[in-house]
Amino acid sequence: MKPSAALDRIQPSATLALTSRVLDLKRQGIDVIGLGAGEPDFDTPDFVKEAAIRAIRDGKTKYTNVDGTAELKEAIAAKFARDNDLAYTPGQISVNVGGKHTLFNALVATINPGDEVIIPAPYWVSYPDVVQFAGGTPVFVAAGADQGYKVTPDQIEAAITQNTKWLILNSPSNPSGAAYSADELRAIGRMLEAHPHVWVFADDMYEHIVYGDFQFATIAQVCPSLYDRTLTVNGCSKAYAMTGWRIGFAGGAEWLIKAMAKLQSQSTSNPCSIAQAAATAALSGDQSFLKERAAAFQKRRDLVVGMLNAIPGVRCPKPEGAFYVYPDLSGVIGRTTPGGETLNSDEAITAYLLDQAKVAAVHGAAFGLSPALRISYATSDDVLREACTRIGEAIGALR
Repeated sequence: MKPSAALDRIQPSATLALTSRVLDLKRQGIDVIGLGAGEPDFDTPDFVKEAAIRAIRDGKTKYTNVDGTAELKEAIAAKFARDNDLAYTPGQISVNVGGKHTLFNALVATINPGDEVIIPAPYWVSYPDVVQFAGGTPVFVAAGADQGYKVTPDQIEAAITQNTKWLILNSPSNPSGAAYSADELRAIGRMLEAHPHVWVFADDMYEHIVYGDFQFATIAQVCPSLYDRTLTVNGCSKAYAMTGWRIGFAGGAEWLIKAMAKLQSQSTSNPCSIAQAAATAALSGDQSFLKERAAAFQKRRDLVVGMLNAIPGVRCPKPEGAFYVYPDLSGVIGRTTPGGETLNSDEAITAYLLDQAKVAAVHGAAFGLSPALRISYATSDDVLREACTRIGEAIGALR
């Protein structure tokens, strides 16, 4: 007995591996600052917790419909209408065990060997691995700091072939925080109108974490011609600080939703009934706290961007959303540590920062675009200020 060939096509998540490493170092008593976790440091709102407690007390601990309760699907449909001007019936909605499960279901349910999926880089670490697990081929389109980490319609079109099945659009982005404006999405949509065989996986997980005057938009909203071939994906993890509750969801074509449910019926079955009750409350309740939390994240973004850009050799674009920055480290590559090691990759730089500064971040190669690193600023101002100070001192010690 040995692992299947399918497992050979994927790698363990680099972000989860770093989180485990940080926890191990902290257990050893080492003063390490972890900036790798992709989850808010805020707590789940109390009214959401209370809804879960009521569900337990009311005996809502049984199986539910395989891809979501009627109540949660109605709440999701109302959310899409309220926030995105998108009309989905309950039959067009899938509820899954987190956004990663939504991605897995959609790709495994639609990809055949030889199919291609266009993935802008830098990308969330799971995209290419799930494509490859499903038997498809990821096709990467890179957009560096000079482009604000956003790909252009011409770049996407150049990557389209007769085998292209999906384009994945993540806005605001993990890992860069870059977000596409409505006009930028319209331009991509106009290009895609000439390629009717290409579907769009719109990953909107960070929808409510945007800053300043930026107005969030999703592609099916601003490009109605793409509505029938867009899967609009979201969840409760980030905006509602419900990462551990594991609820993701999507709206799309009814045949696709049924295909995803068929796969789910033979894998996880229904998401946790208690988590579904909590998600129903989250999506239906008072939404005012979302702007308050976004304002707190914006303050942290400005702190981190300012401190990182003050470090010689580091260039950090200011993101429009999410809670990550993705500083370009081109000016650090090739420098030598006090111990005589030449840092020739972003992986070597992050290893040096962990060893020298006791700051943990994820190297850019894990996200498909180097040299860079991803820093999550979902922690307190004091911790971020200390972490950036340590990074500056460690890079300042290089020759």
